[in-house]
Amino acid sequence: MSRYNHYNTFTTRGYIYRTLVAIAAIAILVALIPRGNQIKLDIKKGKPWNYGTVIAKENFPILKPEEVLKQEHDSLMRMYKPIYEVNAQVALTQISAFKAAFDKELSKNVAPQYRNYIINRLQAIYSKGIMNTDDYERLLKGRTTEVTLTMQNLGTTRKLSDVLTQKSAYQYLIQGGDTARYQRSVLQLCDLGRFIEPNLTFDQERSQSHLNNLDMQLVRYSGQVLAGQKIIDHGDIVDDKTYNILRSMQEHHNGHKHSASEQFSQIGGQVIYITILTLCLLVFFNQFRSDYLQSPRTVMLITLLTLLFPAITYIMVRNSFLNVYIIPYCIVPIFIRVFLDSRTAFITHFVSILLSAIVVSSPFEFIVVQSVAGLVAIYNLRQLSQRSELFRAVVFVTLVSALCYLCFDIMHMNVITAEHFDLATYTFIFMNGFLLLISYLLLIPFERLFKFTSTVTLVELSNTNNKILRRLSEEAPGTFQHSMQVANLAGEVANTLGAKSQLVRTAALYHDIGKLDAPVFFTENQNGVNPHDNLSYVKSAQIIIGHVKKGLELAEKYQLPEVIRQFIATHHGTSKAKYFYVKYKNENPLLEIDEKFFTYPGPNPSTTEQAILMMCDAVEAASRSLPEYTEESISTLVNRIIDSQVQDGYFAKCPITFQDISTTKQVLKQKLMTIYHTRISYPEMK
Repeated sequence: MSRYNHYNTFTTRGYIYRTLVAIAAIAILVALIPRGNQIKLDIKKGKPWNYGTVIAKENFPILKPEEVLKQEHDSLMRMYKPIYEVNAQVALTQISAFKAAFDKELSKNVAPQYRNYIINRLQAIYSKGIMNTDDYERLLKGRTTEVTLTMQNLGTTRKLSDVLTQKSAYQYLIQGGDTARYQRSVLQLCDLGRFIEPNLTFDQERSQSHLNNLDMQLVRYSGQVLAGQKIIDHGDIVDDKTYNILRSMQEHHNGHKHSASEQFSQIGGQVIYITILTLCLLVFFNQFRSDYLQSPRTVMLITLLTLLFPAITYIMVRNSFLNVYIIPYCIVPIFIRVFLDSRTAFITHFVSILLSAIVVSSPFEFIVVQSVAGLVAIYNLRQLSQRSELFRAVVFVTLVSALCYLCFDIMHMNVITAEHFDLATYTFIFMNGFLLLISYLLLIPFERLFKFTSTVTLVELSNTNNKILRRLSEEAPGTFQHSMQVANLAGEVANTLGAKSQLVRTAALYHDIGKLDAPVFFTENQNGVNPHDNLSYVKSAQIIIGHVKKGLELAEKYQLPEVIRQFIATHHGTSKAKYFYVKYKNENPLLEIDEKFFTYPGPNPSTTEQAILMMCDAVEAASRSLPEYTEESISTLVNRIIDSQVQDGYFAKCPITFQDISTTKQVLKQKLMTIYHTRISYPEMK
């Protein structure tokens, strides 16, 4: 027995499994991490420079400020005149169509003088130019005032307001001209809309060429920085000029195509960085929590949570999507604290943060804010017993994160004014807090997927109003009282040893539920009549031993967690039903006995908590048979039972020390003395 049992931890199979998981994790992160050696600097006007001294490594041009470029671009765009080709054939075709229609149909109802009048009006609208309505509206939205109309390589500039659409051309025909002589009702009778077709076609190629020529006239640079020139020192205030130079350097570098050797060097650095952090996490588990490495589900939970948020960060940064402060990184320490322990929660969270920080713009601030938030989450969940405590933890995490970021904002300001605060990031931090509430909803699915049991679930299971415990109290009251007593003893021992007290307390309440199948066969539920008197010793032993199997069946029926089922299976280990075993041997000394009929199926305990329950169960049951309760009799009983369990090897695979066993004895003796202390005799009234 030792504090950490390394059995099967360092087997070849275990090494291969953990190595494959580590390699897969590294490969996933390297595949997702942004490429291209992009510079992502957090450049803020009017604030101190948080990075080191910046010296230009090569010549690069200085971009004009964006507002200046926009003004110059808008000025040039006012010179842009989209080019439309005039199709003369459309006018000829439509006028000819009108003549034919008038001579054949309209002349019967319309006076002859309307014929020439309408022809002149049609010629007028086609000479102005008729444009497709969608094109016209698009030009209006683009604030285009003039267009170029070309015919046979000759171009003329025309105001957009002088160009007609099909609708305005029709109105021109009906409402314009000599309305005194030519009545509108007669013109409408001619159905002139059918003779109006657009005769202007957008010339995409020539218009784009014109646009490109104008764009080439835009001068985007206002100077040049030479290689070796110092741009800014750490702590200097970023003024307008320096901001523009830093922005120009960043865009020049990010737009530069890097060689294969540069790309290979970058990938190599990323692989080494991620590998170092992965190895640090593995070393921690090998040194301090090797028991976790024996459980594939624990390895998968830690791997999933460690990979998930760096992967999300890489994807968001690669696609420039939102702000990384919206990502609820504290789900990692919350889940691992709930399912495992505080130290593992912080180490895993810190490694996850370091993996994420490699791509964020202000890594120092990011690491500090997220690390402090993780510590706050772990501290608030140190005594988790209700799901509502998760909400409290989320509130504290959000407030502390905002406060930490506020500290950095204040330190970077010369003058504290509202406009200098990065309000967008605070918005994302509070959105992060809202997303953290997802952890409340995900706890149950994670419990079932990875077969973990949270402290919250254990507290809920320990409620004696649960259906199976209520059955136990009604149908087997003696067993129920025994279970309650064992739960109190085991909880006290676990608290003293620093074990999981809530787990062992809850397991103790359920360890004997198998006795519900035949409660009268167990002495604590009998009332004068013992049904074993009419049975053979083998049959009686099988009934007593059978309560373990029946308990596992009931645990499955009532969907009790796997960890509780393990306590049911191990609380007797591979011990014997000694009463019937000894009785049988005494009465049949010459017969060869098959000990399997008197032996519990096991297995023996494999955790400290299971060992505690086994000791407390045996001691509490035996204590009821003492003829008198003195310090000596209780001490002798406890020593005899626990020493016998140790000698029989029931704790050989438990991470429990002899010191722990000695402490357990002392606690049990003190508790039993308190329970069975002598009461004073009250006098009778004479």
